[in-house]
Amino acid sequence: MAKGQTIKVEIKRQATPDAPSYTEKFEMPYRPGLNITSVLVEIAANPVNTEGKETSAITYDSNCLEEICGSCAMLINGKARMACSALVDRLLDETKSDTITLAPLSKFPVVRDLAVDRSVLFENLKKVQAWVPIDGTYDLGPGPKQAPQIQEERYPLSNCISCTICMEVCPQFNTQTNFVGAATIAQAKLFNMDPSGSVLKEERLRALSGDGGIQECGFAQNCVQACPKQLPLTEAISDMGRDVFIQKVKDFVSR
Repeated sequence: MAKGQTIKVEIKRQATPDAPSYTEKFEMPYRPGLNITSVLVEIAANPVNTEGKETSAITYDSNCLEEICGSCAMLINGKARMACSALVDRLLDETKSDTITLAPLSKFPVVRDLAVDRSVLFENLKKVQAWVPIDGTYDLGPGPKQAPQIQEERYPLSNCISCTICMEVCPQFNTQTNFVGAATIAQAKLFNMDPSGSVLKEERLRALSGDGGIQECGFAQNCVQACPKQLPLTEAISDMGRDVFIQKVKDFVSR
């Protein structure tokens, strides 16, 4: 985009969780190197829309600004992405337009504007007990050793930033299925592979065999394509599907 031109931003807004949504348009001078978070910061510094009316700054979640915290996920030009790593130059090249559209993630309750309530992910993580069961109140000594090959397999799964983009793009994640989503399944695999965390392996597998569990996955593979951290989500789902089946057979035989 040439120097001196402007960027047009259309933002879907909502004052409260129960209020009707509306679109507000903003315009700002173009400069190279902007990301979407920078655009929202500039709007906050001068919250005047294209009609010349002063308005409120846009509410959105943001923290690390380097694609680590996962909080700034939103729909950018209709696609679920991280605002901090969505560069304006690339977005304009993609659309061949001077307009960028922003909206909140569509599968989570809106808190205000672009901020949504993603607590369902953390409730799902609690269902599968995605943690190492050590209370830390006393010294347990050195932990069990783990082979480098297992460490290398676990490491990509540990990069999950809880952005919920995998849930947003999943056709099976909805109120009808209650599907826990790829992130939860991947974290269950991560902790099942942990020498200390594996003590809860059977409980995690049983949780994933229940309502909203791994059987709800339709293998659309949208999650692995959209994940900003390139997690091996479909591989994790496949592996956990096998383990869930084996656990169900064991439980049936042991009745």
